[in-house]
Amino acid sequence: MDTFDFAPLFRSTIGFDRLLRLADTATRFDGSAYPPYNIETTGENAYRLTVAVAGFAPDELDVTVKENELLVSGKSKKDDDSTVYLHRGIASRAFERRFQLADHIKVNGASLDNGLLHVDLVREVPEEKKPRKIEIAGGAGPKVIDQKAA
Repeated sequence: MDTFDFAPLFRSTIGFDRLLRLADTATRFDGSAYPPYNIETTGENAYRLTVAVAGFAPDELDVTVKENELLVSGKSKKDDDSTVYLHRGIASRAFERRFQLADHIKVNGASLDNGLLHVDLVREVPEEKKPRKIEIAGGAGPKVIDQKAA
């Protein structure tokens, strides 16, 4: 797999460091597909992240937002060594999933239903960032300034 070096761009740009770090982390593959998840749109500015967390109780899961990163993690508290499995196909190992959030994305809430953790997100753009129409003042035309020779 090709790797990209963004160092030259860091030297010649100002204010794009977050975007370049995002592109850098997106090109890296961590090799983990556990747990599986879906990302869907539920409205024009609404999203839902669904993570398959079969076997985890609500108190064993953690959803944290810090700056523009959503962290979903789980750690099973059950350590029953007396159970003998003939086949163990339901994974209950600890996990940590990180998701980069765009600007103005807020977490509305999270719920656990039938082994699926749902995290609802919404884009809330502040009023000062929304497009606004600027009125053009009408008048008698441009004002002419009379210059007199000195």
